[in-house]
Amino acid sequence: MSETELTATLDRFEELEDGEEMAVLLIESDGEVVDEEVVPSSRLPKEGRQQDAVFTVTVVDGDPEEFTYEPDATAERAASASNRFDRLSTRLSDGDDADEDTT
Repeated sequence: MSETELTATLDRFEELEDGEEMAVLLIESDGEVVDEEVVPSSRLPKEGRQQDAVFTVTVVDGDPEEFTYEPDATAERAASASNRFDRLSTRLSDGDDADEDTT
C-alpha cells in the first residue's frame, strides 16, 4: 500500500444534474498546481467547505482517502493574496498620478 500526503486548495463547487455538490480541488506540488481532483463536498471537513480553503490530502494507492483542513495555511494564503492586491493597487494609483503630472 502506497500512501502520500499532498496539499490541495478548494477552487470551486460544481453541482451535478442530480443536485449533488462536488468540490474541485487543485492538487499542488512544490507550490505549483499539478492536478485536479473532484470529490463530493460532503467528504470535506465542514469548516473547510469554502473557496480557497487549504487541505492536506492523504492519498492511498492513488485515491484521496482523507482531507484535513488547514486553517492557518488558508489564512496565510488569504493574507498573502490581499497584500499582493494592495501592492498592485498602490502601484496603479501611483501610475495614475504620474500620468496626470505629464499632461
